[in-house]
Amino acid sequence: MQENFPELGLRREDCIEMSWIESIMYFAGFPIDGSFDVLLSRVQPTTRYFKAKSDYVYQPIPEGGLEGIWRFLFEDEAKSSYVILTPYGGRMDEISPSAIPFPHRAGNLYKIQHLVYWDKEGEEVAERHISWIRRLYSYMAPFVSMFPRAAYVNYRDLDIGMNNKKGYTS
Repeated sequence: MQENFPELGLRREDCIEMSWIESIMYFAGFPIDGSFDVLLSRVQPTTRYFKAKSDYVYQPIPEGGLEGIWRFLFEDEAKSSYVILTPYGGRMDEISPSAIPFPHRAGNLYKIQHLVYWDKEGEEVAERHISWIRRLYSYMAPFVSMFPRAAYVNYRDLDIGMNNKKGYTS
């Protein structure tokens, strides 16, 4: 990271290197050094609520835009939040669109997944966190895809829409 991205100022102690299965434990809220057997249970040991949204980025986000994201991440509601950047291009651009069904390859630099978690019940707590992620999503509008604004096909976001009563969508 120091060699390729010195401007980030990252130090080794700022990072956690882990295996894929440890990352599953981490994002599920389990200790990464715990037993992986916990992933076999269909019952969560604790209640954890979340709201997620996604975006696609075609052009690099300017430094001022990134600074705005940082400000959001230091708000109280963001204590248990993630902004995950998934790079596209490279190998994905080499695969023919007819080879695998993946509608998001064309021109995207990366996908952003915005997530916020909370563990307390109640409408007030939920609304505070949902409001936070909606404000972040609104802030991101000038920096992401538009006309239409794109979202990852398998992420459910009821702010965007929902299936009809029979469950069919197009």
